[in-house]
Amino acid sequence: MKKTFILVAGLLFSVSAQAQILDIIKSTVKNQTGVDLNNPVKTKTSTNTTTTTSTPTKSPSVNISSLSSTQISSGLKEALSLGVTEGVKKLGVTDGFLKNEAVKILMPEKLRVIDTKLREFGLGSLADQGVKLLNRAAEDAVTEAAPIFTKAITSMTITDAKNILLGGDNSATNYLQNKTQAQLFTAFQPKVKASLGKVGADKVWNNLISKYNTLTGNAVSTDLNEYVTNETINGVFKMIAEKETGIRNNSVMRTTSILQKVFGAQDGK
Repeated sequence: MKKTFILVAGLLFSVSAQAQILDIIKSTVKNQTGVDLNNPVKTKTSTNTTTTTSTPTKSPSVNISSLSSTQISSGLKEALSLGVTEGVKKLGVTDGFLKNEAVKILMPEKLRVIDTKLREFGLGSLADQGVKLLNRAAEDAVTEAAPIFTKAITSMTITDAKNILLGGDNSATNYLQNKTQAQLFTAFQPKVKASLGKVGADKVWNNLISKYNTLTGNAVSTDLNEYVTNETINGVFKMIAEKETGIRNNSVMRTTSILQKVFGAQDGK
């Protein structure tokens, strides 16, 4: 019993001593740091997340009256030049004309009777080959078109540029075509003639017409060079018109500052 009493007393003394030591530590911490260990304050760890919101950059609003005729002319010419570049790229590949219904070159109108007659005699494949080679010639020749068209555009004086800008979707393309068709034909015709020979279209068409004349007793002829030259040029103009319409109606397609400025002013007309 005595031993038990002594043991308990010892434990109590030990606990009391530890408590005193702990009180001393708490008092020292409070004096040195101001932190009361009897009333600990829970600290929150805050993470500051800065969210950056990017605001799409809009082209400054431009009033069309603040643009000079030179600025408008430059914007129109740039749109036309882009149309040429992209149009020639699309057309100057295999099937660029043949598989594009908007520009596909068909049998010349006055020779369509040949197509009908040849098919009646089971020679439809020859007629198909003739049409295919017309388009192949155009696809080959059009690769030479870009510098010819670009020269016509840069040397063109655009009169009344403001009215063209505020006109229809294809106003600039129509203006270019009216002003440059003749000179484009003169510059481009030798390229087409070379391509007709290169793809063998001239020989196939001589054979095709010869067979028709033999079967029918008729005598028809046509200037394929003139026909394909005009059709190829018209095909390029269709692609330019498509690009112009896109730039006019879709601000995303205005990839340069001059296009943004000029056609942005057109938006607020």
